Amino acid sequence: MFVSNFIRIEDILVRPEIAETKFACDLDKCKGACCTLESEYGAPLLEEEIKKIVDVLAKAKKYLPEKNIQIIEADGFFENKEGEFLTRSIDNKDCIFVYYNNGIAKCSIEKAFFEEGTDFRKPISCHLFPIRVSKFGGEVLRYEKFSDCAPALENGAKNNIKLLDFCKDSLIRLYGKKWYSILKETIE
Repeated sequence: MFVSNFIRIEDILVRPEIAETKFACDLDKCKGACCTLESEYGAPLLEEEIKKIVDVLAKAKKYLPEKNIQIIEADGFFENKEGEFLTRSIDNKDCIFVYYNNGIAKCSIEKAFFEEGTDFRKPISCHLFPIRVSKFGGEVLRYEKFSDCAPALENGAKNNIKLLDFCKDSLIRLYGKKWYSILKETIE
């Protein structure tokens, strides 16, 4: 069901650009820019994700540079900024969990998920990117535009992949298969 400029699925509002924008990451061109956005803080975390990260931390640390490990051991991997949990940032750029592979920033938590068989892939805010969840009396999904993602827009257009489809796994992880199916049916 469409509500003014939103698509409503259950109690979640979805901005139409999520269904309309062509988007598919091109890591060879962007070099993992989403993991290295200039900021005092890294990725937003849900409170329940902190324990999950603690549980996989030993395996994720295997892939990190020594500097990141030292910071985690001295100060922890997250900060509480006015009630919002965020990963630490290295030099106001790299997320604390970034490691580099052939010049591409990648997530050590996700590497541990795929290589070590952990049960936590990465924070949902990272998995959903560039979709952001905002709270305005309920959840609102919006597309957050970054100039560093220009290659993803080109790649999505070239391969006819919509943002909604590119983020299918993360949307299902957050809301379930039924919710995602209803969203797809509503849009189509």
